[in-house]
Formats: sequence, C-alpha cells, structure tokens
Amino acid sequence: MNQAQNMDDAQMRQVQMELSRILSGLKHEIPILLFTQGGKNEVFNDAARQALRFFRQMTDKIVLREFDLSHETARQMGIDHSPTLVFDPDRHNVRWLGAPLGEEGRIFLEVLLRIGTGKSDLNEAAMGVLKKIDQPRHVKVFVSASCPYCPQQALNALKAAVARPELISLEIIDIQANPDLAEQYGAHSVPQTFTNDVLTALGAQTEELFMASMDKMEQQTIFIPESDAAEVECQLVIIGGGPAGLTAGIYAARSGLKSVVVEKGVLGGQVALTPVVENYPGMKEVGGKTLVDIMVTHALEYVQIFPGEEVVDIIPGEPHTVQTSRRKFKTQAVLIATGASHRHLGVPGEERFSGRGVSYCATCDGPLFKGKRVFMVGGGNSAATEALHLHNMGVAVTLVHRRDRLKAQEVLVQKLIDSNIPILFDTEVKEIRGENRVTEVVLLDKASGKTAVKPADGVFLAIGYDPAVDLAAKVGLELNDEGYIKHKEFRTSIPGIYVAGDVAGGFKQIVTAAGYGSEAALAIFEDIINPYWKEK
Repeated sequence: MNQAQNMDDAQMRQVQMELSRILSGLKHEIPILLFTQGGKNEVFNDAARQALRFFRQMTDKIVLREFDLSHETARQMGIDHSPTLVFDPDRHNVRWLGAPLGEEGRIFLEVLLRIGTGKSDLNEAAMGVLKKIDQPRHVKVFVSASCPYCPQQALNALKAAVARPELISLEIIDIQANPDLAEQYGAHSVPQTFTNDVLTALGAQTEELFMASMDKMEQQTIFIPESDAAEVECQLVIIGGGPAGLTAGIYAARSGLKSVVVEKGVLGGQVALTPVVENYPGMKEVGGKTLVDIMVTHALEYVQIFPGEEVVDIIPGEPHTVQTSRRKFKTQAVLIATGASHRHLGVPGEERFSGRGVSYCATCDGPLFKGKRVFMVGGGNSAATEALHLHNMGVAVTLVHRRDRLKAQEVLVQKLIDSNIPILFDTEVKEIRGENRVTEVVLLDKASGKTAVKPADGVFLAIGYDPAVDLAAKVGLELNDEGYIKHKEFRTSIPGIYVAGDVAGGFKQIVTAAGYGSEAALAIFEDIINPYWKEK
C-alpha cells in the first residue's frame, strides 16, 4: 500500500512539475470569473473549483473571482448556467459551461496557454481562411468528458477566438452539465459545433476545415490550400495513424527508412473509441484511448506524424507523389493503412437522427443517455463491449441482432447474460422515428414477419465496418470481391504501393493490425533495397 501510494505521489509530483514548466511560458494574467449557484450542478461546481485550485498552484497568472448566479455581474453578462467559467473578458469572449473533467482537462490547459500567451498558433492555411471572415461568429462546441475527439474541435474554436477576438466568440458546453442546452440544440453526440446557432460541424475537423465551415456557415469536407504546400522528401509515406500505420512507422524507421505517418482524423482510429480492450497481449484490461496514447508516444520516438491531413491523391511514379490537404510528399513507397469506418444500417431515420439519438460511439455519447432506453444494434465483439459499457453507465440497453446467435466471444456473451442485458435475436431495425430526436424504433421479428414499434431514446450501431478504399479506388488499385484492397504479400496492383491493416481485410483485431503493419514495413524495406518491379 505504501509503495503504491509513494508511486502515485511521485507521479503526481512529476505531473505538477511538467505543468509548472508548461505554464511558466504564460505572458499575461488570466482573469477567470466563476459563476455558480448553490444546489444546482454541485458536482460540476466543485469540480470546477478543484480544477482551478489545482492549476493556480502551478502558476500565479490565474486571477480568480467567484460569483453567484444571482449577482448583478451574471445578469449583465447574460450568464444563467452553473457552473460557467469566463476567461479574460476584457480581451476575449471565451466561456466554458461545465467543468474540466476527463478529456476536457486537455481543453482547459489549452485555454490557459492560448489566452495566457495571446498566441493562437493557427497554421498559415487556416489563418488565411479566418482572415477572410468579416462578420461576427458566435461558436458553440458541445463536448463531453469521455470524448477523445472533443479536444481537437474545441482547440480549433479556441484558436479562432484567440486569433480574432473582435469577431469570434466561443462557448464550450459540456453536455452532461448542461443537458437542457444539449436537448435544445439536439446535440446528442459530440463533438458538435454550431456557428450563429447553425450546425456547422458534426465531429472533429482539421483546422482548415473548421475555419472554412465557420466561414461558409455549413460543414465543409474538402479543403484545398490557395498556395502550394511545402514538399517533403522521404522513403515511405504511411497513410493512416491506426495500429497498423503506427506500428509500420516504428518498424520502417528502425529499418533505416525515412518515414512519415499521415492521418486525417483522430490517431488510433477505431481503437480510440473502444471503451475497454481486454485481449491485447500484456494488458489484461486497458482503455482504448489509453492504448492509443501509448502507441502514439512510442511511434513519435521514431517517425514524424502529420495529424489532421487528408491525402487527396497519389500519383504513381519514380518517386511517387502523395498530395495532402497541406503539402506534397515525394516518396519511394506508399503504405495504405486507412482502416475501416462504421457500417450504416441504411434505414429511414438513421441519417436524419445522426447526432440526435443515433450514435456510433458509446464512449463519446453514452453519458447523455444515463437512465434512458436505447437499442444497441449488432452481434459482434464491438456491439457486446459497447452494450456492457452503456449498461455500466446506467443506460437501459437492449441488444438487437439479426441472427439467431451472437458472433461475439464467449466471455463477452457470458458478461451480457450476467448483466441481464436483454437480447432480441432474429430481429432487425427497420426504421428510426422521432421529431427533433429519436423517440421510437420499428423492429421486425424475422421469425414471425411482424413489426413492432418500441419506445427508445437512442439507437447505437456496431454492425461492422466498411473498408476506407476511396483513395485506393481513385488511384486505380484493384479491390477484391469483398471490397478490400487486393494484395499479395502486402503488394498491391501498383508497384511501390502497399497495404496493411483493416483496409486489406482479415480479422478486425488490434493485434493483427499491428502485426500486419510490422510485416508490411519489413517487406517494404526489402523491396526498396531490391525493387521487385525492376527485376528482369
């Protein structure tokens, strides 16, 4: 017990020392106004006070004043939610409705750094878009403590508010502390971004896409820089920052190849959204996001990672040219490890209620459904794991599977049984209904052929994945009958372009994706030494 306590104390001291070092770069005082109301959201009120107390130990730049919501200052500033944090109101218009818990702690630290230094650190392309905006933009970003995507989107908005304080105002809204606002805006999944009360982003974006969406007042999916991107020369470009791509980067670099990893979304891919991983060797139980952080930290020791960049084209040649949303790469080889995306049911109401009761991430959105009724659709490991995760959060979850038995591992099936989670076999969701949000689902009993309407507050989907092959198809790579990239020993139909991970098919497991990544990197190293396409 004493050894464990000493270890915890040592780790805490190390964290405090690192935070003190980071916060020592603050140039300005940061006045923070905390508004609370006794008897309302006390858990979040106390959490906000504790977080502020902790960070004030790290720096003397924080100047804190607390007011009750009944105070005249709250009325003058139009504040009516407890807790609300207002940062440096004389110079910025940044507010936080909630408390920095979980993943939101990363956002809070960024707020202190950006406002305390006055530097947005926006990249040149994003700043170019932001400078074009000439009308006020009030941005609301809905977040939750368990969402790994939220810090990225909140940081985008924060950078904009710091760079253009005269035009951009920001509210970061915790959906758990403010369920009324989440309900009002239909923000039943996170992150969601509203600009002037118009939905401009569903999910996390790159800096450029965030600014473009805020400029156009609608979600943008493609950003092409106005000026030519810088050129990077390397030997291997790895497209995708999941387990396969990150592992390939480590093995390629250790083989002596100058390699880079390019990832358009969140590093770790689907693993970052997995509540608990119980079958990764050496770790009896580990959170998906924690495992991703370990992998990324390891990979950064060897390989340069370019997050938030989407590859828009690959031009085969000697060398190959890889064009991203920000720059060009000249490379001897390309490894496509783009993974797979959530499969959709394709039923009426699914698209309409996406983010309004329909969700593909129990980790991100589950807390909002505590005490409510939801259906989890699927029969594999992901569906079983996420159903258990929802159940443990206090969500009344029922599993729906279209077959007469689950495909999940027996240990997970037994946990479902032990948890008394209802399972509807031979049942399909045929329609999702509601007005502003999901209120009911139409279920088909395949055995009887009869349909029934069941009340529901949400529908979570875990029905498998579709390989991310759009880029491969654009380049002209051959696909197999199942839609995956066709390959032999990681080699595709175009010399010098390789494939690994879920996008190549096979078992959708973290350990197999990592294994394929390492094998592919070693095969690429051997081919670069002796190019098979040049053999007579």
